[in-house]
Amino acid sequence: MTDPTLTARIAALTRRVETLEAEAEIRRIQARYLFLCDTPCPEFAVRDDAERIDLIMELYADDAVWEGVGEHYDGQFGRAEGHDQIRAHFERFWSRDPALVLNAHYLTSEQIHVDGDEATGLWIHVQPWLFADGTGLLRSSRLSNAFRREPGGWKITRTRTENVFVAPLPDRFASDHPSASVLLRPGPGS
Repeated sequence: MTDPTLTARIAALTRRVETLEAEAEIRRIQARYLFLCDTPCPEFAVRDDAERIDLIMELYADDAVWEGVGEHYDGQFGRAEGHDQIRAHFERFWSRDPALVLNAHYLTSEQIHVDGDEATGLWIHVQPWLFADGTGLLRSSRLSNAFRREPGGWKITRTRTENVFVAPLPDRFASDHPSASVLLRPGPGS
């Protein structure tokens, strides 16, 4: 025989643990997305941008939406619906001229809200951009993203980015930067 109070407590604790696990997985997905968007791509053994985009697309639900919103990002990034359009968005991003040679995402101000199999997340990120011609920008955006638990785990269902600011950086602001990341390359003893 089970005490109803104990059963209720166990059920409440189970829900709390499931929520914490969902938040942790969503945090990892968001961080992985930005990690894969960094340039040079720090993911070991990614040979080209097509492979990088494949890895990014694994994070998205089939019916996902990627959109830039607000007065600055509406026209610059627009809206992409579904895998084909989101993939095309990333293909355009990494085929720009001049090429992006450095981009690193710094993520902060996290708020994750889980409601069963759905969740939302809010963040602010800052990222320096350096282009092949030496010009550079410092960008900051607010992210309002959505996620859904699917049979294989949590997936991104919406990436929504809104400009906070864009500031020009001095030409060739970064005197030293890698042409390729070796951070995750296996080394002796690894």
